[in-house]
Formats: sequence, structure tokens, C-alpha cells
Amino acid sequence: QVQLVESGGGLVQPGDSLRLSCAASGRTFRTYAMGWFRQAPGKEREFVAGITQSGGTTSYSDSVKGRFTISRDNAKSTMYLQMNSLKPEDTAVYYCGAREGGYSRVSYSYDYWGQGTQVTVSS
Repeated sequence: QVQLVESGGGLVQPGDSLRLSCAASGRTFRTYAMGWFRQAPGKEREFVAGITQSGGTTSYSDSVKGRFTISRDNAKSTMYLQMNSLKPEDTAVYYCGAREGGYSRVSYSYDYWGQGTQVTVSS
């Protein structure tokens, strides 16, 4: 079992950057594929980025590709999401998830979730 805690959200202006962190408890972090998802009011939770256990393979949604970078540090049991060139449409609660096996773009395939961190992009 793993517990996840997101941090790093906030209120920023369009074009700014933020780095989200997802800290995991336990010694098994390296055995989980990880993903970032987001959910805006009135919308379903959507895939943002995913990363394999080793960090060797990553995947992004088309809406964030080229602007966001997912990474992980297994020694620190932490995953990151570097978000650059933020847009108002990036406004959402961002969640990290963990699952066994490969990473997935499907939210209900994840076994564990954090509580979320709010990102608001507004001028």
C-alpha cells in the first residue's frame, strides 16, 4: 500500500510556471507506475502525464505536451510535474495516482490517489 500527498499548487498568471510534487510513503514507491490527472469543475478527471516505474518512459496528453514534464526520484519516493507556459485552461485540481503494472491513461485503473492540489491560472 502507498499513501500519496500532492503539493505545489497555487494561483499564477498565464505564462507562469509551477512545479507540483507527489510524495509517497512506504518503501515500495519504485514498484508503481505513476500518473498525474486533473479535474476541472463540472468535468471528468483527465489524464495529464504518466511515467513508468524506472522513469524511462513518459507519456503526455496532447493538451500539455511540450509544456509539462513529468519526472520521478525513486530515492526520494517523489514524483514531479513541471508545468511551464501555463494557460487558464490548465486550471483544475491536480491529482497523482499510483498503479501496479504499466502506466495508464485511464483514471479508474489506478489503485491509489492523493488528495489533490489546486492550480489556478488567471490574470
